[in-house]
Amino acid sequence: MTQNIETDVAIVGAGPVGLFAVFELGMLKLTSVLIDSLAEVGGQCTALYPEKPIYDIPAQPSIEAGALITQLEQQIAPFAAPRLLGRQVNGLRGESGGFSLTTDQGDRVRAKAVIVAAGAGAFGPNRPPLDGLAAYEASGSVQYYVRRREDLRGRRVVIAGGGDSAVDWALALKDIARVAVVHRRPKFRAAPESAARLDAAARNNEIELVIPYQLRGLAGTDGTLSAVEVATLDGAVRSLPADVLLPFFGLSMDLGPIAAWGLQSEQHHVSVDPATCQTSQPGVFAIGDVASYPGKLKLILQGFSEAAVAAHAIFPIVHPDRALHFEYSTSKGVPT
Repeated sequence: MTQNIETDVAIVGAGPVGLFAVFELGMLKLTSVLIDSLAEVGGQCTALYPEKPIYDIPAQPSIEAGALITQLEQQIAPFAAPRLLGRQVNGLRGESGGFSLTTDQGDRVRAKAVIVAAGAGAFGPNRPPLDGLAAYEASGSVQYYVRRREDLRGRRVVIAGGGDSAVDWALALKDIARVAVVHRRPKFRAAPESAARLDAAARNNEIELVIPYQLRGLAGTDGTLSAVEVATLDGAVRSLPADVLLPFFGLSMDLGPIAAWGLQSEQHHVSVDPATCQTSQPGVFAIGDVASYPGKLKLILQGFSEAAVAAHAIFPIVHPDRALHFEYSTSKGVPT
């Protein structure tokens, strides 16, 4: 069902940073609406790694990504922000104080300001160039994220890649699955402590490190995987028994229709003023992974900070005749 919504701020992207923007706006008594191309909120935290632990959220020594989204939803519940999910914003018109956004489902949103919290944009996995890959993807023998750790219990899992995702999932699965990690060189591009734990697990025969190899082919019948073929640069070939291949080669990033809004950008990221998170178009702000400025760190906690900065910068756009007096949440509580 198409909707027509009038609000103070339209938030494009319902990942963790977009959700927290609802809270920061609500604390200033600004209304908002969430728009996301995915069918559920949470962005990559929900779609790609709901059971993956996150360690750098303040006051949370460790929290699974899905649990973080659940808690964010509880935090923003008092503000009852409408959600347009499974929709892509395909049009933006107007100027600061009076924007009109349209979606591919025919919805129309009128807002005084816009926050782009699109994360990696329309993201998808970087797929390895292997023959017959589609059939193995369709059967679930090749997966690019782990929705439920328990689904892999007792299975032979080959993980390909050398970044944080490959290392973290190798460590997370080593106690329930037979895990082999394929990487083209001994050094991993992961957090140093995680890489050290991986080395220790390999020494204890909890994980097999297949180094220096890279993916060469898939073996199986009717999309059911039986082995992963790997090879060195010198042509030496090995066959690794496998039920599941998890290739972690990062995500391809596509801003989609947002790229046509005329915002100043650099390498698929939107440039912003770090003092306000405003883009090159007045009234349009960007926060989270999609935003770029000198010194930017791609951390959820930095995106949370940017949400607060953007909310305060938006207040005078919505209420140009009203002064904003900063108050701590402990003083004013949560508006209802």
